Amino acid sequence: MGFTRSAAFARLSSHKDRYTKPGALKSLFSQDPNRVERYSFQVADINFDFSKHWIDADVHTELVALAESQGVTSKIKALLSGEQVNPTEKRPALHTALRSKEKLDITVNGEQVSEVIADTLAQMRSFVKSVHENVFVGHTGKPLRTIVNIGIGGSYLGPKVVSDALAPYAKDGFEIRYIANIDPSDATDVLKTLDPETTLFVICSKSFSTLETLENAKACRRWFIDNGGNDEAVAKHFIAVTTAIEKATAFGIAKENLFPMWDWVGGRYSLWSAIGLPQALYLGMDVFEQLLAGAYEMDDHFASAPLAENVPVLSALLGVWYQNVHGAGAHAVLTYDERLKDLPNHLQQVDMESNGKSSTLSGHPVTFDTGSVIWGGVGTNGQHAYHQLLHQGTRLIPTDFIVAWKSHNDIDKQHQWLVANCLAQAQAMLLGRDEEQVRQELTAKGLAAEEVEALVPHKVIPGNRPSSLISFERLTPKVLGALVAYYEHRIFVQSAIWDINAFDQWGVELGKVMGDEIFKALEGNEAELDPSTKAAVAAFRQVQ
Repeated sequence: MGFTRSAAFARLSSHKDRYTKPGALKSLFSQDPNRVERYSFQVADINFDFSKHWIDADVHTELVALAESQGVTSKIKALLSGEQVNPTEKRPALHTALRSKEKLDITVNGEQVSEVIADTLAQMRSFVKSVHENVFVGHTGKPLRTIVNIGIGGSYLGPKVVSDALAPYAKDGFEIRYIANIDPSDATDVLKTLDPETTLFVICSKSFSTLETLENAKACRRWFIDNGGNDEAVAKHFIAVTTAIEKATAFGIAKENLFPMWDWVGGRYSLWSAIGLPQALYLGMDVFEQLLAGAYEMDDHFASAPLAENVPVLSALLGVWYQNVHGAGAHAVLTYDERLKDLPNHLQQVDMESNGKSSTLSGHPVTFDTGSVIWGGVGTNGQHAYHQLLHQGTRLIPTDFIVAWKSHNDIDKQHQWLVANCLAQAQAMLLGRDEEQVRQELTAKGLAAEEVEALVPHKVIPGNRPSSLISFERLTPKVLGALVAYYEHRIFVQSAIWDINAFDQWGVELGKVMGDEIFKALEGNEAELDPSTKAAVAAFRQVQ
């Protein structure tokens, strides 16, 4: 029947109208002097302030009751213990095992999970050390100092967030580049900045057949050979994270420089695995392991905290409250940290690829909205763009404000201005500006009464817009690990409430299959195409 027909959902929905009235959220603060303390939670050096949300004791109780009615506690245990939470592909989803400090009693496909993870981390640690200490060098004997990450999707978006966010921790003399898009401009722009003697390419593809990654890898190999390399030297400049050993060695990669991936870790959750090798090379293995440690702290909280105090669970429930009761279709992530500017892009994939589903686990059509349109960007840039929609638009868009109290870079009072703007935007969403306030301000400026009344409706800002403030002292590897893990768990809890599979992506696969057929048509082969696509193929061929 779906959770929206449950008694728990009906009780929650009965509170809907209390929060849509102007000033409703503001009044909650005056009614409860301890509201900020009551709805703030500290986990892994991060403070999560949910006080500016449409929640009070009654709604909090009903949200937790909804989670209990949907078996969220047992589903969390199933995820963390390695049960088959991805039934369409008959797999567990063990990204949390990648950062666990405990030896887990989980075996998948004959492999003891903790043992193979430990072996892979040891292999990564050894290889990173060999590069940093100039033991593994290029074919001319020069140290390798530029790392090129060749991958797409989960082998690009999350890893890039890691290297960007933690750039202050990078090893001296090292730099990292990314090639993801199959658009030849991407590879061209990167390759023209490289020195072939000092560049190490890391091909990240489980199957070693992902279209974009393989074509870009081939382009990089050709460029390397055209610029002084040779077939034998490829092994000194190319390594891979893959399960396709034969394909990778045929490419020219030495078998000892292949790093494993597993079916029990989905691509969009894989930055914690050997997919993170390029970032470990750039940052150092110690920094990478601190990233894992931060994620583990969030995992531990997720596994043990009661639902009523469980930060990812509460965040997920608030998302369900807004989406399924109040009709919100989007969620904004605003990072007041330049080094986190790509975090919304990563979260787009993790959330929208996970929860963009229209059938339940049992195969029945869902009768309510699942997933959310995730978007956002970096402050203060966004204030001069889309914040207008947040403040005066007609859509309800719950928003996350993410900010560090200290910067890795100090220039006069710039960081203080950044923080002030973050807090001001969140406060403006909360308080807004009513008619009387606007009227008084305009009158004080000396405007005539008629002009004042004409401007009032345009300058009123309704406020009462919910937001989270996610803050920390400084953006560290531990903080970043915990932050990304928080969003992973939030997404899973929502899938548990909606009874959908967060770990398959058949819609993505369909586009790949059709892309193969259309590629053949572009080369002149016959293909069954719809009239619009057929016309587009003809237009392409006409100019070739």
